[in-house]
Amino acid sequence: MELSIHRLGIFLEVIRSGSISAAAKKLYMSQPSVSNQVRGLESSLNANLLNRSSSGATPTAAGEIVAGHAREIFELLDRIEEEVGTEQGLKTGRLAVAGTTTIGTYLLPRAFAIFSATAPGIRPELRVGNEETVVSWLLKGEVGLGIFAGEPDAEHLVSTPVFDDSLILVAAPASPLADRRLTPPDLLRERFLMREIGSATRHLQEDALARWNLDHVECWTMWGPDTLKESVRAGLGLALMSEHAAQLELSNGLLAKLEITPGPPSRPVSLVRKADRVLSPAESAFAELIKSFGSWPEEG
Repeated sequence: MELSIHRLGIFLEVIRSGSISAAAKKLYMSQPSVSNQVRGLESSLNANLLNRSSSGATPTAAGEIVAGHAREIFELLDRIEEEVGTEQGLKTGRLAVAGTTTIGTYLLPRAFAIFSATAPGIRPELRVGNEETVVSWLLKGEVGLGIFAGEPDAEHLVSTPVFDDSLILVAAPASPLADRRLTPPDLLRERFLMREIGSATRHLQEDALARWNLDHVECWTMWGPDTLKESVRAGLGLALMSEHAAQLELSNGLLAKLEITPGPPSRPVSLVRKADRVLSPAESAFAELIKSFGSWPEEG
């Protein structure tokens, strides 16, 4: 018999969601993948666990038994992790944190440096992905904490805004737009470079263009903040990005900040965890560190 925690977790999500398709959406998996995992669980137990119909999926009598024990297993695993973590404190262990691309690249390495000075025995793991990817890692339990630019709209997650991150409009240093104050009509003929779909920055870029009545201008998609910056430097177009992502290039004269009225929007930086997750001492300490910043920490 081959039972796995992964399959049991997927089975519980199908029951909670009421259908294979709804569970697949919440788990950021394909519908066939969820179906295959449930069938694998049924095969290992030699039992039919779900009543499947066009209206959804409900547990059979055997499925109710499996679900009940699965919940007990996950509660026990949470207690084990919590009690061992409490005993160990911040002396040793692993801390897995994920950040959306801008946050993970430009904020979290600095935060880990501060944290490691007080908890050198903790082994950090920093993951970086776009918003959809980080949500998936949190929902699957692969990381305990996520730090987002913005606030993710996903069930089963708890989000706490901690401080704001401002966007700025940047251009190549030689841009004729760099020497004057602009209004949105000045940008009607400009090309805008956008982050990839699924990025938290992309959402705010689109909102800003709509607010400026520029949502019909030419837009090109560039994946990742570094690609975005290099594309602006090459003169391919203008871009809205975090002021902190562009800080080094602005100070070195590699990018120019454009002044525009009304200015670009800001967004909250949010600390996010799964609602039913009990944080380990290391996760709790790191969360408190992020909350204590009050603003984006300066270098040095």
